Amino acid sequence: MSLLPESERPRERLAVHGAGALSAAELIGVLWGSGSHGKTAVDAAADALRRHEGLVGLARATDVELETVPGVGPVRSAQLSAAFELGRRLVADWPSGRWIVHTPRDVGERLVPQMGYLEREELRVVLLNTRNTVLRLVTVYQGNVSSSLVRVGELFRDAVRLNATGLILVHNHPSGDPTPSPDDLRLTAEALAAGRLLDIQLLDHLIVAGDGFVSLRDRGVASTGPPRRSTGQQPAWPEMQAIGQNLRRSGRLPQPAECDGLAESSHTTGPVYLSHFPGSRWVDPMTCE
Repeated sequence: MSLLPESERPRERLAVHGAGALSAAELIGVLWGSGSHGKTAVDAAADALRRHEGLVGLARATDVELETVPGVGPVRSAQLSAAFELGRRLVADWPSGRWIVHTPRDVGERLVPQMGYLEREELRVVLLNTRNTVLRLVTVYQGNVSSSLVRVGELFRDAVRLNATGLILVHNHPSGDPTPSPDDLRLTAEALAAGRLLDIQLLDHLIVAGDGFVSLRDRGVASTGPPRRSTGQQPAWPEMQAIGQNLRRSGRLPQPAECDGLAESSHTTGPVYLSHFPGSRWVDPMTCE
């Protein structure tokens, strides 16, 4: 920083004007300290930002990719990684105190900053008590989150240990597209059925990508609440029909005829519903009650 006049040095400007007055390159320059090879830390930071198309790209870059930028070695790469991770954790932990879930957005706002730009898939489980207070956030899988690879028992293991009454699945799409895949819908269906057997409600399944997320509860695939009559509308996705038919053939979901007349059944324990599976009629997928 000594290459710059004192009044233009980021550290001095931060002390006088505050961090908000500094550009991203200047903030990184403060983090890195002095320049090298005739280039200021701010210049090196600006070059790194340009090569990775801004802060988002820089945050996603690996250590190897960062070290290819002139003036950025292992030490500066580690400093950047640590700074970005602190930022993610701050966003995830704010506001402090108990984390109570009322809507899918309460989960999305916390986990999108952590998971939205991960380069590989992760599946996390949010465990809740009867008041929808979060007991624990558990990472269950890293890598390929496929219904053929995920053991449903793993999703409920910690819920059973902690006597959780409900859980929310959250996983990311590194592609940047949060649209549910057939595998996502299949995994949701299997978790719904398993949760009913264990008396642990699957409250939602969120798919995170980039700066946004999709709630399968909002899409009508996984939800809780009082039963209601079918609207007669077609299922949201053709894949849901195929999945429902396959599960029914295997005996893992009741046949439509078995559920006739039960659309207005009374539930006091708040079971989980499959709203778009053929014949489900907003009743419990395991017991038709």
